Amino acid sequence: MEQSIFQHTFPNGLVLLGEPMPWLESVAFTLLIRVGTSDEPSDRKGLAGLAFEMMQRGAGELDSHAIVEELDFLGVERSSSVSTFHTSTSMACMASVLEPTLKIAVSILREPHFPDSEMEEARQSSLLELASLEDDPSQKCFTELKKARFGEVYGRISLGTEEGLVAITLDDCKEYWGQHISPSGAVLSVAGNFKWDELRELVERVIGDWNGNSNPHKPNVKAYPSVVHVEHDSQQTHIALAYDAVPYQHPEYYQSRGLVGILSDGMSSRLFSEVREKRGLVYSVSASSHSLHDCGSVMCYAGTTAARAQETLDVTIATINAIRDGIDPQELSRLKSRVRTSLVMDQESSSARSSQIAYDWVYLKRVPTRSEVLSEVDKLTCNSLLEHFNRFPPRSWSMVTIGPEPLELPNGIS
Repeated sequence: MEQSIFQHTFPNGLVLLGEPMPWLESVAFTLLIRVGTSDEPSDRKGLAGLAFEMMQRGAGELDSHAIVEELDFLGVERSSSVSTFHTSTSMACMASVLEPTLKIAVSILREPHFPDSEMEEARQSSLLELASLEDDPSQKCFTELKKARFGEVYGRISLGTEEGLVAITLDDCKEYWGQHISPSGAVLSVAGNFKWDELRELVERVIGDWNGNSNPHKPNVKAYPSVVHVEHDSQQTHIALAYDAVPYQHPEYYQSRGLVGILSDGMSSRLFSEVREKRGLVYSVSASSHSLHDCGSVMCYAGTTAARAQETLDVTIATINAIRDGIDPQELSRLKSRVRTSLVMDQESSSARSSQIAYDWVYLKRVPTRSEVLSEVDKLTCNSLLEHFNRFPPRSWSMVTIGPEPLELPNGIS
């Protein structure tokens, strides 16, 4: 099936991307604004998330309850998030109601009410969500890993800190919105059942007259090797690891991602087989690729008992390093089959596709087609993966553990 990806940049700096999927009845869009936690003042951590929460509590002609009711009436599935560099709004709906859905999403960004009566409720909700991390050690492990690995600015989490959330005022939220929420550098990606010319005209009507300039700082992300232990009285230990890898925009990214697939994609992957099935060390183990601007990492997690935590750490790292001993052709064959299946499934999800398109543009300034991705994966060989591993071996390790006792990285690991 032929794939077409369209692109248009409006005078106000907004980039519109579109991939028609006419076999679907739905359409989805992702709107990325170029501002995130790294733009917060150091004494107002959590401002990006709290300001965006307040923006969704009434906008344009609708108050907070009316927005929810109208989106529910239209049958819209929606989500939003704040990351290091971007604020994201994603919505999926039937193609027939794209226009009213998009108008609501844009009004939240352009015309928020910032109701004073809801500020404390939003703050308390954010504080409760932050406190809930204490009940989810696996999630907390990764938030602490991000802080340790990427430092004070780029290691921030969207939930902020208790001190930051308490200090934020409604005026802070309004000022943040006025300074940072802008179409300049924003990306609107649309996937599903639509016609490109009609979509472009719709976006011109809804967003074309929205002006404003944002001046985000230029990222200089670095990874810092570190070992952090968070004491927690428990019979379990949670381990989060990270090591250097090439970032998404690197020419050899698919080689790097292929190695992560060998380690962690599926129940036949090495980490699952070696750490869980053969030795019974963990109840959960995984690895994933992570890019933060031009800084790439592989992030791993293992959940185990406190008594076997050091052994789990040693075996996990040994399994990762054992890639240098070679890759079995069957491992590569299974990896390629999983990628093909994933690409087929993407053809049935407008939501997944709209999100992928947006982030492809952010990192690559273009959108690879499925055939291009499949071609890159088909080029992978056991030798090419091994050569990549030797050129970019695991190094600059960061580790966070949560449990009763600290752990030690094996000798020779740095």
